[in-house]
Amino acid sequence: MNSQELWVHAYSRLRSCKSISITHLKQTHTFLIKTRPLPLPLPTQHLIYPKLISSPHHNNNLTYILSFLNHLGKPDLCLYNAIIQGLPSNPTNKTTSLLQVLELLRHMLLNGLLPDHYTVPSVLKACAQCRALREGQQIHAYAIKSGLVLSNVYVKNTIMRLYAVCGIVNYVRKVFDETPQRDLVSWTTLIQGYVKMGLAREGVEAFFDMCDAKMRPDEMTLVIVLSACSKLGDLSLGRKISRYIDDNGVYPDVFVGNALVNMYLECGDAELARGVFDGMPVRNVVSWNSMISGLAHQGKYKEALDVFQEMQRIGLEPDDVTLVGVLNSCANLGVLELGKWVHAYVDRNQIEADGYIGNALVDMYAKCGSIDRAFRVFQGMKRRDVYSYTAMIVGLAMHGEVEVALDIFSEMPRMGIQPDEVTFVGVLAACSHGGLVAEGQKYFRDMSTVYNLRPQTEHYGCMVDLLGRAGLINEAEEFVNNMPIEPDAFVWGALLGACRIHGKVELAETVMKKLLKIEPERDGAYVLMSNIYSSANKWRNAVQLRREMKEKNMTKTPGCSSIELEGVVHEFRKGDKSHKRSKHIYKLLDEIMSHVKDYGVLAHRSTFF
Repeated sequence: MNSQELWVHAYSRLRSCKSISITHLKQTHTFLIKTRPLPLPLPTQHLIYPKLISSPHHNNNLTYILSFLNHLGKPDLCLYNAIIQGLPSNPTNKTTSLLQVLELLRHMLLNGLLPDHYTVPSVLKACAQCRALREGQQIHAYAIKSGLVLSNVYVKNTIMRLYAVCGIVNYVRKVFDETPQRDLVSWTTLIQGYVKMGLAREGVEAFFDMCDAKMRPDEMTLVIVLSACSKLGDLSLGRKISRYIDDNGVYPDVFVGNALVNMYLECGDAELARGVFDGMPVRNVVSWNSMISGLAHQGKYKEALDVFQEMQRIGLEPDDVTLVGVLNSCANLGVLELGKWVHAYVDRNQIEADGYIGNALVDMYAKCGSIDRAFRVFQGMKRRDVYSYTAMIVGLAMHGEVEVALDIFSEMPRMGIQPDEVTFVGVLAACSHGGLVAEGQKYFRDMSTVYNLRPQTEHYGCMVDLLGRAGLINEAEEFVNNMPIEPDAFVWGALLGACRIHGKVELAETVMKKLLKIEPERDGAYVLMSNIYSSANKWRNAVQLRREMKEKNMTKTPGCSSIELEGVVHEFRKGDKSHKRSKHIYKLLDEIMSHVKDYGVLAHRSTFF
């Protein structure tokens, strides 16, 4: 076989080979250089050089790339474009990838070649990855001067994408409005830019403008618009988008279905969310997570756990998001056994109890009354953040472990972790439970002077509770009167609670009037004030309050308790007979009360004999 035949064979091999090793590429390249005078034919250049440069062996080796180009004599624009497009992105060092692209662009310009409608988008994508706004604007200026923005919608879309990634939505809109030449990507980029910058309403309006322009959205566009409705919490708007999907025969794939479920739950309609969920032909773990997390977010914790049990029955493996949603529900229901099962699942599957899962475990154990387990999880975490420390501090404060809670808080600065507003709610609550007035006042001052955090009404309420529990009612009243922000129901409620503890009837009456102006329909102030009157033997006033509640059709929120039995949560409310075994339960209660009365009589008689 002569050299010409060998060359044809090597060229054919390169064309037909989809994946070829770097060794074979270099061997073929060497053969072509030795047996063929430079420059190589253009088809060969376009085939071999992008493959060589994009191979993992030479990833990010700019010297290697430029050495090829310098030996070619006159590389053409198509070759530069092929090389730039074929450059692998470096997720660990995006700046390196951008510098490579810009250096190749410079090299191209020095060779007298101008970027075209293939070059510009490739460079803009590299700028977007690094959020390199200044360099991107320079490319944008060139695209305007060369007429590429006006003539090529792909160039226009990549410019819009750059500004959207950099968070400059008014620039996105300006580029969008420059020409009437728009496609679906143009509209979707504009909508996504608005939604990303928190302008959800403007994003939805742009969607309707797109529909008016007779542009049919795809699944990605609809997912973005539905996420905007979720952020707005606008159910009527969300239902309008849902009707559009039905009326226009858009196939609701799993991503659109998940977005619909999430939207309905965020907008407060669990029933519609469930209807969409049940009607989805295909569901993935995200679908189940949307239901579980969404129901938990609405406070429907029992329903969230029911969905999780369904998920288990079909054999779908939960992921980290699932487990966090389940643990959150367990924490708020006090379902310790299921929470322990999740912890065992985490250990069994060698999932690190760090990050969201570790924090959720600490919170769950603390709220379920197992503070020792919460502390063990906390101590075993390799990586702790402000949420880890906050969950532990709040949990310890709830359990009256004041000194330990404050010790944990003092550890945060040493670990380089800045406390947030919620952390200080836990710290102040711990001081309140421990009667540490001076310490609580110091921590309250440190919020603004040391940690540069502005106290919120929750923190003022904690301080009122701290002073009130310590019997410093006058100081608590003065503290409220001197607050720099308007006291809310939480603050006045804390002061009213202090009045109940220390029998301050007159002050309580004044506080109640303030509280009723803020929450006229709530029964809490009436009930608390009635108890204050009763404790002070002011029965007429207590009866009058009860009468006012009745006239306003107010009813006291019934007491509620729950118990977990064999993984099932049973909830009971005062006077409720909805439980399927309520007859047996009330019969057993009657028997218990009978025994208690008998015991009381016997105990009473024993004092006489």
